[in-house]
Order: sequence, then C-alpha cells, then structure tokens
Amino acid sequence: MLDLGTLLLACGVLLIGAPLLLILLLRFRAAQSAANSQVTKALRGQETVAFFHPYANAGGGGERVLWCCIRSVQQNHPGVACVVYTGDTDVTAAGLLETAQQRFGLTINAAGVHFVFLSKRHWVEASSWPRFTLIGQSLGSLVLGWEAICQFQPDVYIDSMGYAFTLPLFRLLSSCRVGCYVHYPTISTDMLEQVRGRRSDVACNDAMVARSSILSAAKLLYYKAFATLYGMAGKSADVVLVNSSWTRGHIDTLWAVPDRTCTVYPPCDTAVLAGLPLERAAKDFTGKLVLSLAQFRPEKNHALQLRSFAKYRQQKTGSGSPDVRLILAGGCRDDGDRRRVEALQKLCSELGLHEEGKEGDGREWDVSFRTNVPLKEMQILLSQADVGLHTMRDEHFGISVVEFMAAGAVVIAHNSAGPAMDIVTPLADGRRTGMLASDDADYARKLREALDETSTEDRRKIAEAAREAVRDRFSQEAFEEIVAQRLIAPLRKPRQKNT
Repeated sequence: MLDLGTLLLACGVLLIGAPLLLILLLRFRAAQSAANSQVTKALRGQETVAFFHPYANAGGGGERVLWCCIRSVQQNHPGVACVVYTGDTDVTAAGLLETAQQRFGLTINAAGVHFVFLSKRHWVEASSWPRFTLIGQSLGSLVLGWEAICQFQPDVYIDSMGYAFTLPLFRLLSSCRVGCYVHYPTISTDMLEQVRGRRSDVACNDAMVARSSILSAAKLLYYKAFATLYGMAGKSADVVLVNSSWTRGHIDTLWAVPDRTCTVYPPCDTAVLAGLPLERAAKDFTGKLVLSLAQFRPEKNHALQLRSFAKYRQQKTGSGSPDVRLILAGGCRDDGDRRRVEALQKLCSELGLHEEGKEGDGREWDVSFRTNVPLKEMQILLSQADVGLHTMRDEHFGISVVEFMAAGAVVIAHNSAGPAMDIVTPLADGRRTGMLASDDADYARKLREALDETSTEDRRKIAEAAREAVRDRFSQEAFEEIVAQRLIAPLRKPRQKNT
C-alpha cells in the first residue's frame, strides 16, 4: 500500500503537472494551427505587434486609440508590422482603413497592417449574456482569444479594447510579450460599493437585486470573486497604459502593478479643432445649438440629455422655446444601438420634443438624431455648437468633452471620473474651462446658465480657456509619441526574469 506521504506527493504532482501538461498541449495545438494561416505565412520573418480589437470598425474613441497606436508603430518603429484581430467579418481590410480615414482623418499605410478576422465575436457581446454578463463576456473573450491565437501568434500582443482575460491566455499559450491600453476597468471599487449600498439608480444593479438583501449579498460575493480574477488577469501584462486618473486609481487597486502602469491620455484631434473660429459658424436655423457626441450605447445616457433639454425649455418659456435645438450625433454599431435610437425617438415624443424629419404640427424641429456621421460633418457640427453636452456617469476619460473644448463650444459634462478629474478643471490662473452637472435639474440649470445667463464675452473667455487647456495636452501627436516610448519600445525588449 502507498503511505500517506507518497499519496500526497502523487496528488501534488498531478495537481501541478496536469495544468502544465494542458498548457503545453494547448501551446502546441495553437502554434500548429497558426503556422498554416495566411497571415503567418505573409509575415514570416517579420517582427509583429498585434492589437486585439474585436470592434475595430465601431468608429468611437477606442477606435481612434487603435488607429493612432498603429500609426505610432508605423512612424516610430518602421521595421515592425501591425496585425489587428477584429470581429468585423462584414467589412474588408480596405473598408476598415477607409473608416479610419473618414471618421478620424487618419491615413494608415495599408502595406504595414494586416487583419485577422474572427468569427466568434458573439461570445463577447453583452446580448449573449443577459445574466452574469461580466463573467460571461470574460469567458467569451477566452474563446475569441483562442480563435485569435490559433490564427496568428505575434511577437507583441496588445489588448486595446478591455479584454483583460486574454492577457494570461496569450502569455501562457505563446511566447509573446503582452501589454494593454485600459479604457475602463471591467469592474471597479465603485461598482462594489453601489451593490453593497443596494442602489437601484445605477447601471450595474437592477431594482430587483437592490430590494433583496439576499440577492445583494450574493451579487456582492460574485463581484468580489470576479474582481479577484480580474486582478489576476491584469497582473499578466508586462506594460499597462491607462487613459485617466480615475482609471489609474481603480487599476492600481485591482491589478496592483503600479511599477508597470502609466497614465496616457487618449488621442484627440485637437490641432484641427483648435483651428476653428471661436465665433460659432452659421447654422441652417436661427438660434443656438446644443450638441452631443456619443455612441448610442446605454452607458452614454442619452435619455438624461433629452430629459434635461426638455426641462430647460419648459423652465425657460413654460411651453418650450424654438430658438435652441439639440443634435445627438454618434456611432450606431448594431441592432441593439438602433433599438436604443428608436427608444430615444419615442422618448422625444413623450417629452413633447419635435424630432427632425417627423411630420407634426408644422413647427420647427427641436431634436435631431445623426448616426454614423462622417468626419467632415462632425467638424461642421462642432464649429456650430454653442454648448457641448456629455452625460455619462463615471466616463473613464471623455474624448468628446475634449473635442467640444478644442472646437470652442462651452462644455457641460458629467461631474464624475475623467471629465471632472482630468479635463474640465480650472487653469492654473483660475480661469474656468467648462461646467459640470449630475442630474436633469442640474443640467437644465447649467444649460440656462450657458445659453441665457452668460454674456457673449464671458462665453468666449470660457471657450478660450478650454481650448488652451486641451490643445497640446490631449493631442494625437502627444499620444503617439508616448505610446512609442512607453508601450511599444518596452514590449519589444526581452522579458526580465523577475517579471
């Protein structure tokens, strides 16, 4: 018979050896599969940097980061080829590059970037996980990451969209170095506090859970467990870039690798926008324009914009005012986004706001929805806007806020996270750069202040200070230079044994 010591030793060998054997088998399987792919054959012998960005064609701020990173590699590391893992199977490589040009004005050298098209993107879509969305999407990212690693294995892997669980996957199953650009922590200490406080007015906690002490306790346990796993995944990164002070605080708490973490503000087209006149361009209507720039995603809270605008108009005249209009412009990615736009259009009607293009009583429109507008039209809207409206709570950074400020609009942003901590802050001499608000009543007051109670001269002073605050600090050129130095260059070096 085996004695207890031998049995424990055998169990220990099995517990350690089985995972190692599985990792070796998966490494072999992935390498064998990737060796036969067209991208591998095309790039054999070249140094490569790959970006994991399943929604590369979405046209939002995260995509500007992706394309600016690629441009940074092409300009500062010309011997390195770029690869993009994307789930946009309905778009060609040429179409993706055309979107980068039309939406962001960025010209990418097509010969220096290759695309790996992934067919399993539905695994990371929120609609696939109506319950346990956090863990579901994270496990789904492993499935999508496995598909990616079986098609191409780079020298450097960068998660540029927030799928942290792919970091240990690529580190374990390939010999590449791994890094990431974190736009937003998948889970935050704020979310834990909101569940602990049984709040029902936040996106991460519905009313049914908030009403039940048992469900709240269970959800808090789930969140804590997920936060632990998320932290373990993040520790796999050799280099971590975060986009704001708010994100940095949460990532330092959850990942605990401050020596490998650097804050790099995302790129904004401040040079072009700062060239626009501070005097607002002519519009096709008489009056003032309030502009929103945000993808039609739930967290952007367009409904708050409509409620705030309706409240402002009611307070001003009692029955609405025809001389101020609201345009909501933003990316519309899929059927879910399109349904959200339809719901917002219905809310317009309920609030007594007349939508552009809808038949009615003959009066002028109050609100207009503009989806997937090209860059030229976006710049025209920014040149016309008197006020820029932003309503997302805990926005990690807020590229649209920077764009408003650079273009000369007076910004009213949500009083939280990136906008409050990094962007809409007074200059060193105390000059005001914008306004902050938190709920519909607050936004209505700030709209009244910006549009009706602030003189033309004072509005110009705010716009001048805002432009000065953002022009150089958040430019594309500054971003690309820092990415080349703090992300790409360190990841091209061999990994140190103590990391």
